[in-house]
Amino acid sequence: MIEIKDLEVLLGTFRLRIPRLVVGSSEYLVVMGPSGVGKTVFLHTLAGFLEPVRGVILINGQDVTQYPPEERRVALIPQNYALFPHMTVYDNIAYGLKVRGVSKLEIQKRVREIAEVLEIKELLSRRPSQLSGGEQQRVALARALVVEPKLLLLDEPTASLDPRLRGRARGFLKYLHRKLRFTAVHVTHNLTEAVFLGDRIAYFEGGELKAVMRPGEFVNSHWARPYIDEVKPLLAIMQAR
Repeated sequence: MIEIKDLEVLLGTFRLRIPRLVVGSSEYLVVMGPSGVGKTVFLHTLAGFLEPVRGVILINGQDVTQYPPEERRVALIPQNYALFPHMTVYDNIAYGLKVRGVSKLEIQKRVREIAEVLEIKELLSRRPSQLSGGEQQRVALARALVVEPKLLLLDEPTASLDPRLRGRARGFLKYLHRKLRFTAVHVTHNLTEAVFLGDRIAYFEGGELKAVMRPGEFVNSHWARPYIDEVKPLLAIMQAR
């Protein structure tokens, strides 16, 4: 479980405020809001790359506010996936285990296990430049999940995919979350994606967390007005269920 209390992050002239937020164990929380309201700042603060000027971040009851990223057991998948181009898929996935001092035999076992779950075993000898966008996303997920993070952070993970792959990627994320039950915080600008994946949606505006609600509640709220073109078909789908 993730608990945030009175969090305030200052980045230049930008200030992010989160009075209180609790993310339950195995919950999939989707973060939405206009550009420039602090969604990525929020992720980077959770990951430990940015230090708040005040407030507390608790992970499973432990105060990690002052912990460096490597001590938080939090995995961040940026929008561009940030794979190492000179490494094979196997070495990309194994990297986090190697820097943690895991034995070679254990690395081999865990890399092959996660590669099987994500259906990328046949890609282990390739390099990122030889992969499609969807394959790169799966490798990035494998590299994040192989270290067994307490929290998985995803920054617009489907934004760089074409519409066909985007739908498949969402379905795969849904399947993977049901199978592995990790806790996730996922940033997106797409309401359809938020409703499909999220247990709840957190809405940011003006550098502040404004609302947290179930997808059905969010679609019917005034916070969904910027996404009006997506709202009507989503309401029809929800009413048909």
